[in-house]
Amino acid sequence: MKLYCVLVILFFFTSCSFDNKTGIWKDNNSISTEDKSPLKDFKKISTSKEIFNSTINLEKKFKFKLSNVKSNLRWNDLFYRNSNNFDNFKYNNNNQIFFRSKRLTGHNPNERLLFENNKIIFFDQKGNLITYSIDEKKIISKFNFYKKKYKNIKKNLNLIVSKNIIYVSDNLGYLYAFNYKINSLIWAKNHKIPFKSNLKITNNMIIAANHKNNVFFFNKNNGEIIKSIPTEETIVTNQFVNNFSIKDNSLYFLNSFGSLYSIDINLKRVNWFKNLNQSLELTTTNLFSGNQIVNYKNRIVVSTNKLSYLIDSSTGKIISSQNFQTNLRPIINGEYIFFLTNNNFLIASNLENGNILYSYDIKENIPKFLKTKKKLDFNEFFLVNNKLTIFLNNTYVATFNVNGKIEEINKLTSKMKTKPIIINGSIFYLDKSNKLNIID
Repeated sequence: MKLYCVLVILFFFTSCSFDNKTGIWKDNNSISTEDKSPLKDFKKISTSKEIFNSTINLEKKFKFKLSNVKSNLRWNDLFYRNSNNFDNFKYNNNNQIFFRSKRLTGHNPNERLLFENNKIIFFDQKGNLITYSIDEKKIISKFNFYKKKYKNIKKNLNLIVSKNIIYVSDNLGYLYAFNYKINSLIWAKNHKIPFKSNLKITNNMIIAANHKNNVFFFNKNNGEIIKSIPTEETIVTNQFVNNFSIKDNSLYFLNSFGSLYSIDINLKRVNWFKNLNQSLELTTTNLFSGNQIVNYKNRIVVSTNKLSYLIDSSTGKIISSQNFQTNLRPIINGEYIFFLTNNNFLIASNLENGNILYSYDIKENIPKFLKTKKKLDFNEFFLVNNKLTIFLNNTYVATFNVNGKIEEINKLTSKMKTKPIIINGSIFYLDKSNKLNIID
């Protein structure tokens, strides 16, 4: 019996292990390189491609159909509204300074402004919450939550305002609510883990995420935790700030690991998630980055440091990915997406399938208008009066028609220190002297 077993084993090895016909081994010393493992496919996916830099001309008979021009009266969210998508803004187009305030702070202001009830709201690097009344032409509230022990710590605040109350999360782990109208702190909670996301308000809840990529639903009235949902934590800290976008009952969350989540707001559970990071792990030399999620209809647009994605918001399916990146969020209007890429291309694509309608290199157009060879540095990107409007980080504003052709460049009265916002046909920003400018 033992002899029989030995013969069977010997037969097995001679017929399998040393076979040169089956393809398992090519010879006695080498393993087949026909690797069918998932890692091999992943390497193909993550191989870097040449950045998109092609000119594509718009078809001559093509006509864009845009939404109506809107005159908005508020800017309660740092990213404008729940979807993070801009409207087709109305601008009075007089290009004249309508108002300029006195200096509003002696410290560097945050780059984003809020606007409610004809008041500008922002914070500075010392953690001062400042509310300036345009009607009264003065600061009506200046509040600092932080004690002396936090005096020399840089504060990164995330704001959102609703009905006279400013809700704040910070990098020290605090969440608090301040009523600027009565100049009073309503409530404050120390959650002890730094927050690292924009804030959203919906269904009487505040939504935030911390630096461990945990999503929190808080009671808006007292700051108590209603529910938390953990997502992947990154071991290596990066500069990317987690961000949210909301459509109806769906919360979209992009975390610093590079994962995009769809979360049911009512049930507070994950619908789907998709990892958009092109690497197996994050290291100090390979960190994920991206800009704000924008959603419209049944589409999500996300631009990362590798690719720009068009995603079905119901299923998480990637409809298309293009090899260009943007520091400024794209604009979705009608059936189109408009991008301003990091390598200075103005691109329009189809919202349904992601196909590019046109692509023009604007680093040649703007310098020709300005008669300069200076490098372009973009501050903000809007759709204004049916025109694509680019604010540069100097004093210039470039206007392109929706077909991608440059029309004019105007010069502001002073250099911007914050990103501009557009309210009731006027442009608002703080200048390099920290004075509020309103351009009509």
